[in-house]
Amino acid sequence: MKWEKKGRLFSAEDFQIAWMESHAQVPVAYILPNGDIRLYFNSRYQGKSAPTYVELDRDTCQIIRVNQEPLLANGRPGTFDDSGVMVSSIVEYQGKIYLYYVGWSQQVTVSYQNAIGLAVSTDGGETFTKYAEGPILGRNVNDPFFTSSPCVIRSGGQWLMYYLSCTGWIAGTEKMEPVYHIKYATSLDGIDWKTSSGNECIKGEGEAVSQPFVMRDQGKYRMWYSMRKLLNYRESPEQSYRIGYAESGDGIIWERLDKQVGIDVSEHGWDSQMVEYANVVDLGERKIMFYNGNGFGKTGIGYAVLRE
Repeated sequence: MKWEKKGRLFSAEDFQIAWMESHAQVPVAYILPNGDIRLYFNSRYQGKSAPTYVELDRDTCQIIRVNQEPLLANGRPGTFDDSGVMVSSIVEYQGKIYLYYVGWSQQVTVSYQNAIGLAVSTDGGETFTKYAEGPILGRNVNDPFFTSSPCVIRSGGQWLMYYLSCTGWIAGTEKMEPVYHIKYATSLDGIDWKTSSGNECIKGEGEAVSQPFVMRDQGKYRMWYSMRKLLNYRESPEQSYRIGYAESGDGIIWERLDKQVGIDVSEHGWDSQMVEYANVVDLGERKIMFYNGNGFGKTGIGYAVLRE
């Protein structure tokens, strides 16, 4: 594979909307009935994340609409998402749109805890209502620290969720840093999820692996994910996020093929220090990858087109 970079699409500051103080993070693409692309993403205000979207012309990727308000509010004090909400995956099912998101809550011994929530839209993804105040997948006997960054797909009569599972915290230069890899869970309805021991998909070697995106393509499963070194990844470009790639025949057992990913940091500019949070959309005649660059989305969202 070879991804041809087309440049940055936008940053949060471009819109001059008060609550979009910084970051355009974790793009999630959804194809509208007219063929255009609705690109969900997350912005921050006073350090807390909230999701919104823009709509893009499918041929040019020019912005044709900007949603002005957050799609979901933080939860009530004490709930799993009282400190931030981040969209991570979209699934259309039986006339509804399921939005899987990451809830943030602040902690004392470590910085934060994540869990996975669900919101549902009945108006084509214009607005969403939280399914419940609690998470659909939080920490459990198989994931004792936290769960995060879900990608949900339907495969036959089964639902598959690929998600980040934190395996522990290690001491960094200034604070504790999380370590994580990618696991999978199964469901019959997209709401009640079953995990198991030994359900790892991508395990890092001296690295943390996160934010999977999975699609069925040409008779196989393809996964793009983000990987970073365990420490100093905020300060050092060499330690920071890169995009990895894996393939699977059954969606369960994966082969890492990182050298075939076909995209890396640029020599200079908005994505010269890190590339991460890839989301790929298949338009039939071409595939587009939306992704973040420097600062975990602080410099915005860009895109690349696959040249096979």
